[in-house]
Amino acid sequence: MTDGRGETPRRTGMTEKCGVVGVALDGRDAARPLYYALYALQHRGQESAGIVTHDGFQQHSHVDRGLVGDVFAEGDLEGLAGSAGIGHVRYPTAGSLDTSCAQPFSVSFKSGSLGLSHNGNLVNADEIRDELAALGHAFTSDGDTEVIAHDLARNLLEEDLIRAVKRTMRRIHGSYALTISHDETVLGVRDPQGNRPLCIGRLEDGYILASESAAIDTLDGELVRDVRPGELVVLDADGQGFDSYQLVEEDNTAHCFFEHVYFARPDSVIDDTLVYEARRELGRKLWTESGVETDVVMPVPDSGRAFASGYAEAAGETTPDGEARPEDDDGVEFAEGLMKNRYVGRTFIMPTQDERERAVRLKLNPIKSTIEGKTVTVIDDSIVRGTTSTQLVQLLKDCGAKEVHVRIGAPEIVAPCYMGIDMATREELIASDKDTDEIREAIDADSLAYLSTDAVADVLETERIDLCLGCVTGEYPYDIEGEEADREVDRPDLGGRTMAADD
Repeated sequence: MTDGRGETPRRTGMTEKCGVVGVALDGRDAARPLYYALYALQHRGQESAGIVTHDGFQQHSHVDRGLVGDVFAEGDLEGLAGSAGIGHVRYPTAGSLDTSCAQPFSVSFKSGSLGLSHNGNLVNADEIRDELAALGHAFTSDGDTEVIAHDLARNLLEEDLIRAVKRTMRRIHGSYALTISHDETVLGVRDPQGNRPLCIGRLEDGYILASESAAIDTLDGELVRDVRPGELVVLDADGQGFDSYQLVEEDNTAHCFFEHVYFARPDSVIDDTLVYEARRELGRKLWTESGVETDVVMPVPDSGRAFASGYAEAAGETTPDGEARPEDDDGVEFAEGLMKNRYVGRTFIMPTQDERERAVRLKLNPIKSTIEGKTVTVIDDSIVRGTTSTQLVQLLKDCGAKEVHVRIGAPEIVAPCYMGIDMATREELIASDKDTDEIREAIDADSLAYLSTDAVADVLETERIDLCLGCVTGEYPYDIEGEEADREVDRPDLGGRTMAADD
């Protein structure tokens, strides 16, 4: 095993960047609201989708590979009876690609029926799986979601629901936002450091738990609040309210900053911050830290648009050296210079280099009148492998740009993510062994600048110690074998299963 700057260690469990949802309604079937909510979360996972419901007598499940609109037909929704249920959209970044890892994962056992949807990644899943397998548990997948389900099911044989969830939370280590169905009871759980998002919404006839508030908006609901780190939320079976249990408390959080930079929908509110406004403010900071005078500033659609808007707005107020602009100087022009083919997926999560390179050309087409003969600043949210940036700079120069300056609304990604967003291995990350000037040369840009980590913390109004910055610092908020930690962290003790009487 190498140190934090060497070869990427084996990832335990299976990294998932996914969307989860759960609803409890007053008499109305939950399947269709779950279906619409999953549509709103489709950006969080495109590999599989599923819904589990319970009608008070039995559990119903429909899970398959594909997009939400392809997985569910009208008859499928009609067969998902019951006013309570959970749903999931998945994009796998490791492990099996077949339906064995599609979610929600469901199981029936002596204490009832259990369904579980998971967003995140455990770093000790293999250890727990080995222990449970030695106790006779049979696993059908290599996913960490099944590990959580087996552990919780075993605890439910010995404890009531709340204590069983608490016991499982003490044993699993890593990142997780869960929606769980235990018969007709729907629960939401967020890991003790709040790495992955989860929020509560109020509907006309019930309550909803979802990865992002955009799902609540889709159902004409009202955002109540985020699920707190370490909190268990239990929705009332009649849809009239919810109960809250603060099961675990930590000194610090580990909110994933990359949700605000890239992954979440801009119209979602995560940890009390509207993602769109956060991105605009990050763009303003980008101008303050590294602004350059060019004829035009343009976004890489769609995720770069809010950054570019804030960058251009700040450029209209001050010069790159921080001086106020004269009234007759409008600063840098904001313009759309790239049109996106919306039927091509995200390039950095495509599995092969050849597919990623081909997708860049399929994905973006330049608007010649915006670019030809001009100096251009192009703004994106990140550079991962460098594939998109290299081809993008060449595309703009081929279109007649005199200069191409690249500005990135996040710090350099130097290390992999183990917590639920695929950043590739360290060996594939262009910033892992190159400094900014070397990257600039590699992508053939006239200049290149990234946003600082301090600027990210400032915009999110969060101390750096309360953010997960592992992918941009190489120091993680979790105890990951072969990697450095940015704080004192302890894995759960796997040796015993007893709980104190007051737990």
